[in-house]
Amino acid sequence: MKSVLSFFSLLFLLPGLTGLVANAMLSTRYFDTMPRMPEPEENRTVPRTLNGQVVYITTEDDQQLNFMQYYGLRAFWVGVGLGILYLGAMGSHLEQHQSSDDDDEEDGDD
Repeated sequence: MKSVLSFFSLLFLLPGLTGLVANAMLSTRYFDTMPRMPEPEENRTVPRTLNGQVVYITTEDDQQLNFMQYYGLRAFWVGVGLGILYLGAMGSHLEQHQSSDDDDEEDGDD
């Protein structure tokens, strides 16, 4: 059970982090290269606020950023939740193992 939790935790954490990093990299690139207010270029009509400034991007770029942001964040939080469950399972396993070791030591004293 614990190995399954750790596997799925990493399965969600790593792509989630990758999506968030890719989103940050694309946002930085768009901030540096895309037209700003007040005059958007043709086909770049979707306003997006990046670092406090409005940048105009295409609809496809906006959908790509939204996808990476929302699904990357959701995958990351699912991975964090599974990681917390894994740590709880490990803690209870260690606690049971420690209490069984203590019981064995008490039995050996008699």
